[in-house]
Amino acid sequence: MIWNSSIISRYGITASLLFFIAVDSQSQSTPARSAPIETGVSQTLAKARKQTIGQVAYALKFDIPAQKTQPIPATESITFTWTKNASPLLLDFKEERAHLQSVSVNGKAIPIVFESEHVSISTAYLAAGKNTVSIQFIAGNSSLNRNDEYLYTLLVPDRARTVFPCFDQPDLKASFQLSLTVPVGWQAMTNAAVNDSTITGDRKSIRFLPSDIIPTYLFSFVAGKFTSVTRTLNKRPMTLLHRETDTTKLRLSLDPIFTLHADALTFLEDYTQIPYPFKKFDFTAIPDFQYGGMEHAGAIDYKLSSLFLDNGATRDQKLSRATLIAHETAHMWFGDLVTMRWFNDVWLKEVFANFMADKITEISSPDANYDLQFVVDHFPAAYAVDRTEGANPIGQPLANLKEAGTLYGGIIYHKAPIMMRQLERLMGKTALRDGLRAYLKKYAFNNATWDDLIAILDPYTPTDLRAWNRVWVSETGRPTFTYQLEKKDGTISRFLLSQKGEDGTNRLWPQGFEVALVYPDHVDELTVPMTQAQVELKEAVGKPAPSFIVFNASGQGYGLFPIDTAMITKLATLKNPVTRAASYINLYENMLAGKVIDPVRLATIYQNLLSKESEELNLRLLTNQLSDIVWNFTKPENRLALAASVEQRAWQAMEQEPSAGKKKLLFRLYQAIALSPEARDRLYTIWNDQKAPEGVTLTEDDYTSLALSLAVRDYPVEGILAKQLARIKNPDRKKRLEFMMPALSSNVAERDAFFASLASESNREREAWVTAALGYLHHPLRAQTSAKYLPKSLELLEDIQRTGDIFFPESWLRSTLSSYQTPETAKLIRTFLADRPTYNPRLRAKLLQAADSPFRASALLYRP
Repeated sequence: MIWNSSIISRYGITASLLFFIAVDSQSQSTPARSAPIETGVSQTLAKARKQTIGQVAYALKFDIPAQKTQPIPATESITFTWTKNASPLLLDFKEERAHLQSVSVNGKAIPIVFESEHVSISTAYLAAGKNTVSIQFIAGNSSLNRNDEYLYTLLVPDRARTVFPCFDQPDLKASFQLSLTVPVGWQAMTNAAVNDSTITGDRKSIRFLPSDIIPTYLFSFVAGKFTSVTRTLNKRPMTLLHRETDTTKLRLSLDPIFTLHADALTFLEDYTQIPYPFKKFDFTAIPDFQYGGMEHAGAIDYKLSSLFLDNGATRDQKLSRATLIAHETAHMWFGDLVTMRWFNDVWLKEVFANFMADKITEISSPDANYDLQFVVDHFPAAYAVDRTEGANPIGQPLANLKEAGTLYGGIIYHKAPIMMRQLERLMGKTALRDGLRAYLKKYAFNNATWDDLIAILDPYTPTDLRAWNRVWVSETGRPTFTYQLEKKDGTISRFLLSQKGEDGTNRLWPQGFEVALVYPDHVDELTVPMTQAQVELKEAVGKPAPSFIVFNASGQGYGLFPIDTAMITKLATLKNPVTRAASYINLYENMLAGKVIDPVRLATIYQNLLSKESEELNLRLLTNQLSDIVWNFTKPENRLALAASVEQRAWQAMEQEPSAGKKKLLFRLYQAIALSPEARDRLYTIWNDQKAPEGVTLTEDDYTSLALSLAVRDYPVEGILAKQLARIKNPDRKKRLEFMMPALSSNVAERDAFFASLASESNREREAWVTAALGYLHHPLRAQTSAKYLPKSLELLEDIQRTGDIFFPESWLRSTLSSYQTPETAKLIRTFLADRPTYNPRLRAKLLQAADSPFRASALLYRP
């Protein structure tokens, strides 16, 4: 995708034209080849290049003007070794031919041959052994994320080729030596340290040292008006660049940001027995960065709002920050030191980053409940994909890197860590740790596959890991469990558990989990080794019949578990917070499946628990599910009554709650579902007077959120958003609200114009702004006027995928579709796909994943 200002989140760019072939005295025709050149980076091309190219190094120079609309002149020299073969050398460059100005090979100017997103170099110009290709060009804009006062690259998975010509594949690692010329007041950061800098007039030239050996997707630079903070912890200097202006956020956040990084590094060095593998360790906080973070070696990028928290931050927000920092730091070993060979194994780096982050957080945040955090963070997100008609496996084939962005999602980030925890349970913590140490040592600064890892781990356990791997990694879906409990004379005579695929197939997910036999005065927890389709729990035989049973009591099992209806009214009596969390998740999943409990009853149960749930993480889970029931699983004609009831219970619970963090969560629930005139008036008074409820801390961001909530409800006071805009001090946050305001207008024509503007990719540059605005544009209160946007929204999906970063198609779809619940919406989606039998299968899957909520809502609420 080509954006005027350039975003970054993961991927796109315009398709290049098959352009022109120049000739000289040495070459009168197109170089011979056995197959046509493909757009993108095909696996066939990547394998061929890996066999013939090595020892790659890039020297890059970019001359960045102050004005983001001006082009960026650039030069590069690529040195590499080449093994003589008959195929032309192909460099990847996803830009227009006009961006290429000159090409020379080993000091000799050659004609520019540009075809299907590749610079083609005839073998006639190459020599066996070392070669140098020098190119003068205009940098591609689409992945430079250019803003008025800063820019940053985001090149994963194959977007380095959108900025400069390169060998854009993960197994051709290289060193990068960068030089930048920028406005004199700008700061800059890349993967390597600064070598020197000079100032000439209003321009500053910065030369960096060569980087460590890294793949192209990890090359990164940031430049702009940033504040620099450097600290040394454990004898390691670390520099942070940021644009935060809130003095409270700065005062409260800087210490934990640096400390959490230092603690993560200490843990990982000990766990892996490998010292931090790169020459430096710095990071940048970027406004509205497309992801929470990106693991550029030695120069991590973060979303600014994920790092800088204020005095209203909940314990959950602080824990999320710690987990994010641990995740990105873990990538320095898992992904950066050892990199997947091809992006079909992209989940491999993510699963270990999450796996390690959970372990690090357990140490760095000792007051947190690690097991509870794991359950709440991973299971709902994994189920949200795996239960859908578009579920994808953890491991997916990938023929061309241009499709790599569609691999990302809830399965690799959330199901994969669940799978890894089952693997650790199967192997034992020490055996898995020792196997991972061997893996990192063997493949350091190189590439490896999941099969390579399995081959290393297999000797550490008697279990056949290759067979275990098949259903967990290569197949979609989750199991569903049933049980049979037989009693005799008040005791258990037989207890059977059975497993099969939720789709009805006779598949087996080998795993272990616990069931709890709950008695009035104690709980007996039994381990279930679910290695067969049916398992008899002989340990239960002879025990007294319990008051009720809780399935998956430890929260480690994966699937749809049965519900003992006697448990439902006794949830608050369960002392173990992990057991309660697993029960909440299982109740919600059973509701979605149309089993055991309906939305009305579940909403009643959850309201009763608002004042009883003692754990903040569990309260977050409850309030999110309760809000979802109000908006997505209640008919509009019944919504006001339910919302009024939830409002009352949430406010009462908030007033009684002593914990500031839980007070904040309850207030957010109140704000989210406020529909009655009394509730809306109360929210307006809080916003207008800027006086929070007693014990609740509200910050500028919270008051902006309140203003947006009032606007989408068409609160009858003029100028709420304009007044909030005037209150905002930070220029980046001010621009965000300015962008979103038309989407929240009470004027339908203005909302129509905003949606129409999104057809142009230049208006979709700030993806986080776009998806936030879409959430309000398609809010359930606006459904009657926004449903007309759905056909065009679906038509735009292919362009969104082509021009956007990796999470944009999914976030576009979820922000658009999640709040609809009618059979008409479900029919529209199915008709759209039926009319396009050859539609991109990965986009089809993304659409079916996002459509799960309207599909289930229409089935639950509008049954014949």
